[in-house]
Amino acid sequence: QVQLVESGGGLVQAGGSLRLSCLASGGTFSNYAMGWFRQAPGKERESVAGISWSGARTSYADSVKGRFTISRDNAKNTVYLQMNSLKPEDTAVYYCGSKDSFYTSRARYWGQGTQVTVSS
Repeated sequence: QVQLVESGGGLVQAGGSLRLSCLASGGTFSNYAMGWFRQAPGKERESVAGISWSGARTSYADSVKGRFTISRDNAKNTVYLQMNSLKPEDTAVYYCGSKDSFYTSRARYWGQGTQVTVSS
C-alpha cells in the first residue's frame, strides 16, 4: 500500500506563490502516475494536475493552466505542485493521489491533504 504525505500549504496573498510537495512511501513510486487534486468547502474534489510515471506527460485543469506546474523526482519519491499567481478561488484543501493510469482522473491512494488559503 502506498502512503502519501503532503506539505507546503499555507496562507498567501493573491498573486503569491506556494510549492506543494508529496512524499510517497510503501510502493514503487516510479510505477505510478500521480495527480494533485483539490476540494473547496461545499464543492466536490476536482483534479488539478496530473503527471505520468516518467514525468514526460503532464495535464492541467483549465482553471490553473499557465499558473501551476506539476513535476516529480522519482529518486526522491516526491511529486511537486508549483503554484504561481494564486487567486482567492484557489483556496482549498490540496491532495496528492497515486493513479493507475495517467489518463484516469481517479486516484487509488490519497494523502491527508494540505490547506491552501489565498487572501484577496
